Amino acid sequence: MSGTDTGALGALLLADARLPTGGHAHSATLEAALEAGMPEDRIADYMRARLATVARTEAAAAVVALRAAGRPDPDYGPVQEALAARTPGRALREASASLGRGLARLARRVDAAHPAVCALPTAQAATPGLRPLRPVVLGALGAVFGMTAEQTARAVLYEDAQTVTAAALKLRPGDPLTAVRRLLGLSADIEGSVRAAAETDAPHGIPAHSAPLIDRWAEAHARETRRLFVA
Repeated sequence: MSGTDTGALGALLLADARLPTGGHAHSATLEAALEAGMPEDRIADYMRARLATVARTEAAAAVVALRAAGRPDPDYGPVQEALAARTPGRALREASASLGRGLARLARRVDAAHPAVCALPTAQAATPGLRPLRPVVLGALGAVFGMTAEQTARAVLYEDAQTVTAAALKLRPGDPLTAVRRLLGLSADIEGSVRAAAETDAPHGIPAHSAPLIDRWAEAHARETRRLFVA
């Protein structure tokens, strides 16, 4: 199989909601947003806002991690630090680290000897007490699969959107085809963020797009004792 084919297959694998990395337990803060009073008919707007802010930041970080993975003796420390600084809320950092843990387990099962996988501890070394964040591990997996910057960014952005879509069907049950149409309606937003993220080539270039309400909702959700999703 050629590198191009491997990259395309890797992108499809990462886009599969059945991938056993723990994503099913997360709602991308949608549960907290709905509990805070956000109307159900604003879910598409919520997804669009994420794609332009926190998800675009994560996609850019994954691309930078992918580039770092392609260098001799990969070091994810700078991108881990940059992303942690751009994720001010503790709840969101911990959620990202939890997802990163599941992805790291997958990476080790796919190719534990790959330099991009062996270098993952450099991320945690840069931020003691914080495991490698989800975008950092996705960048490493992108290197393992031979994915391009665009494929890596798209995997991050699509996963973010489909996480909200899947959670919405559990939180506000309805016609699944409506959820699919909602996701398809965001294709232009996803591709716009893919292009922006794919151009990022250094940690300092990762955008610091903020979404204060999402941070606030996530922190409140972390203190809830009755909830369907972890985050």
